[in-house]
Amino acid sequence: MPSVLSLFGVDPFRIGGTETFARELSSQLAEYGWESVLCFQKDPTPSVREFLSLPNASLTSLKDLNQQNSRTIISAARLLKRYQPDIVHLHFTGFLSALPWLARVFGVKKVFFTDHTSRPAGYVPHSAPIWKKAAVRMINWPVTQVVSVSNFGYRCMVDLNLLPIDRFQMIYNGVDLSRVHTNHERGKAFRKKFGIPDDKYVIVQVSWIIPEKGISELLQTAKLVIDRNQDVFFVIVGEGVYRTQYMREAESLGIERNIRWTGLVKDPFDEGVFEAADVVCQLSNWEEVFGWMIAEGMAHAKPIVATSVGGIPELIKNGESGFLVARGDVTPTATALLTLLSDPALRRRFGDCGRWIVQEKFNLKTNVAQLMKTYGIPNDSAIGDNG
Repeated sequence: MPSVLSLFGVDPFRIGGTETFARELSSQLAEYGWESVLCFQKDPTPSVREFLSLPNASLTSLKDLNQQNSRTIISAARLLKRYQPDIVHLHFTGFLSALPWLARVFGVKKVFFTDHTSRPAGYVPHSAPIWKKAAVRMINWPVTQVVSVSNFGYRCMVDLNLLPIDRFQMIYNGVDLSRVHTNHERGKAFRKKFGIPDDKYVIVQVSWIIPEKGISELLQTAKLVIDRNQDVFFVIVGEGVYRTQYMREAESLGIERNIRWTGLVKDPFDEGVFEAADVVCQLSNWEEVFGWMIAEGMAHAKPIVATSVGGIPELIKNGESGFLVARGDVTPTATALLTLLSDPALRRRFGDCGRWIVQEKFNLKTNVAQLMKTYGIPNDSAIGDNG
């Protein structure tokens, strides 16, 4: 049975965008009689393992996959020898890697790399120095195709001019719409768990608790909103090493009673995060390459308020499915949130528009099908081409 080996340089501890992509990939490969080998940095947690377990899927792990040290290379060689895949696809592993050459040594016919990298704040796509172009072209020559998950990411990669332009392709990340089922009881249960009455407003941000995700700006915005409306709760879903620092900041702003820190939520869809929300926001500081949580909020028909950075403007129609705001500009952000909270009809209209956008552009099933065509499946004769 032919197979695709997908290498993910992440830990599978929750059911998020990466895990839903992996499951959909396995499902579509099964339709054509292909095996899917899913390799992460650690063994999946029991709930994730159950989620990923399909008849054609094999789950394995390779420690420190995104570090590319000698131990990793040796372990990867054993993995390639064991599974003998026809295709290898690298995710979250770093663009400069020995893995494509190693894959070719072990007879892999096609090697793909997906760029999931968000860029620093203010990053502008540019051409790399000549010496770097030469070095990277040699290192990555075995790569058949580089997949970008947004037009912003595509421009960043193409403008570097590190590989011939025909080696690059844009395929959006997507949301598994089969998992989106409105369940008001789930939303009520989530609110109850975190002590939020049903008649209060909830603004949710789902993200790592790190400066790049704009947590400080979110808290400053919350201060302005709560000063105007005491019935608003801000729920920050996620975990991170800066959590204690930001909790102290909330206290210093005098808004701690209206802030909820959920910690890690292993499956936001199943635990009612989006059903509980009136508005979803994402106030990233860096140039977000995509915005998976934005797409998930839109899939649940929630209006969005987000910073106009990186690839985020590709998701949101400003004034139609949400509001785009400037990075760090808390006063207009607070105004946008208050406008939505004061107008239920506007929230519904924005939410419906967002849901339609996801169906048209960010449907995981459709976008994985596009990736299958890039692989050359089901056209088996394509296997063996260098792309």
